Formats: sequence, structure tokens, C-alpha cells
Amino acid sequence: MTKIGFIGLGIMGEGMANCLLKDAVAGTPESPLIIWNRTSAKSENLKASHPDKTIEIKSSAKDVVSSCDIVFSMLSTPEASAAVFDDATNGTLAGVSTSSVIIDCATLAESDMKRMSDQVTAKGGKFLEAPVSGSKGPAHGGQLIFLCAGSKAVFDDATVQAALDAMGKASHYFGEQVGKATRAKLVVNSLMGTMMAAFGESLALAESLDLDGSKMLQVISQGAIASPMFALKGPKMLKKDHAPNFPLCHAHKDMKLAVDAAKSVGTEYSVTQVAEETFRKAREDEELKVANEDFSAVFEKIHKESKSDYSKKRKLG
Repeated sequence: MTKIGFIGLGIMGEGMANCLLKDAVAGTPESPLIIWNRTSAKSENLKASHPDKTIEIKSSAKDVVSSCDIVFSMLSTPEASAAVFDDATNGTLAGVSTSSVIIDCATLAESDMKRMSDQVTAKGGKFLEAPVSGSKGPAHGGQLIFLCAGSKAVFDDATVQAALDAMGKASHYFGEQVGKATRAKLVVNSLMGTMMAAFGESLALAESLDLDGSKMLQVISQGAIASPMFALKGPKMLKKDHAPNFPLCHAHKDMKLAVDAAKSVGTEYSVTQVAEETFRKAREDEELKVANEDFSAVFEKIHKESKSDYSKKRKLG
């Protein structure tokens, strides 16, 4: 009997846990899903929405780890991850033993992942970093892309593979050196953020030139620059719909980590750095208040900073 744990049931974690239950990788009497979330109501809601599944709610991250064979963790920020992992009394590390397997799916600084891995392995446990490419929709639909590094034995484990298959459409292993998966994730997310900033500027320019935004989205979708992200986000951006799938504050965090990584190895990254600065300004704008909106809300900052007649009128709309 394999007991699977899940720590963190936020925008991403809730969907991921649901996928484990849906595919019966966990949530059976033989393999219960054991959960904990900083806000207990989310744990209660998950259990209530699956009355036919075996779900156990624990009072701390430590209790989840000490009760499970394999634990997935998906916390929203480096601060949240550190607070939960490092809590000497009730944290993740406090529950680690020689039988523990910790799989961390957050996007953190490379140094954070390495530190956690070192601390887990020092207690005899095994560690796999597995940040994901994808947002709320893919998390709920089991369409995430897992970027993994660390213990090959953990990555190859049949139960772990079944879990990754339930939650994602692909899993990539970058080797035993913890940190490489985080590097891959930062490359992906910094490119995504830069694409969004450029897309937002192009849409703002189109509107300011008195071009129909919806028509321009059709044109973009039919050429070499077509992108699933543009197709998904574009219509919502034109309607000022930025309901969060990937919060802007999280996107900016990842872009800043990527810019810092580029500086550390001497890579020219000026285009991304300008995009990161645009996201930072949007995140810090107290008038717009879009930090917790979808990262597409950088579009609102672009329009706010624009001086075109269209942008001025849009601000009043």
C-alpha cells in the first residue's frame, strides 16, 4: 500500500490533487490521499467534493510527510515554501525520515531547491524537484509539463510515474543535479512573460491605430506567430478579463529569478529584463491593483503608460 501526500491546495495544487483522485492514483482505501493546506477550508472542500474517495486531512505538513511514502508539495511562493518546509515543529522537513520521498513542484530559486534537497537527503530521505509548466487550466485538466531533476530512483518509480501521468501530459528528466529543472522552468516562464508583454504591446498598438482587436487576433492566429497562449488570452484581454490562472505576481517572480540567473552566467538578456521591469511596475501599481490578477493584466499597465487617444479613452471606460 502506497500512501500519497499532497501539501498545498491553491490554484495549482487543488487541480493536481483532483487529477490524482480522478485517475485513482490516490484516494483509494489501499492508497489514500493525505493532504494539508495552510488554509484548512481548502482541505475540507477537497474532501467534501470527493465523498467516494479516501482522503485524510492532517493538521500539519509534518504529519503528512510522516504518514506517507510519497509527498508532493505545491506552494505558491518562495516565502510560503520556506515557511512550510522549515518550520521546526510542524514543517515538511520535520517529518522526513529514511523512508520519505519529497517531490517539490514549486518554482523557486535554484539555491532554495538545492538547500531543500540537501536537508532531505541529510535525513536519509529522497528528493525530486519537479516544477511544472502550465497554469490553472492545465493543472485541473492533467495537462501539466513536469521538469524534473534529482533522484533518478524517485523519477523512475512506478507510482511516481503514474502520478506524473495523471497530473501531466509530459515529464522531462534533466539529471541528478538538483537545480537544473528549476533552470529549465525559469527559461520557459521568462520566455512566456516576455511573449505576453510583447503581445500586450502589439494589441495596444493595434487598438491605438484604430484596428479591430478581434480581427487582429484572427490574423495573428493564422500566421507563423500563432500561439495557444495568444489564442487563449487575447479575447479576454480585449474585454479586460484577467481572472487569475497564473497570477501576475507569480509571473514577475519567475521573470526576476530568470533575469538574476542570466546575470549570474553572463548571458545577454536585455529584452527579457525590460519585460520583467514592465511586470514589476504592473505588480507595484497601487492604482491598477493587478498583482493577483492573471499575468495577462500586464496589458492594463501597457495601456496605462500609453498616451494614445485610444488608451486614454480606455482608462475611463
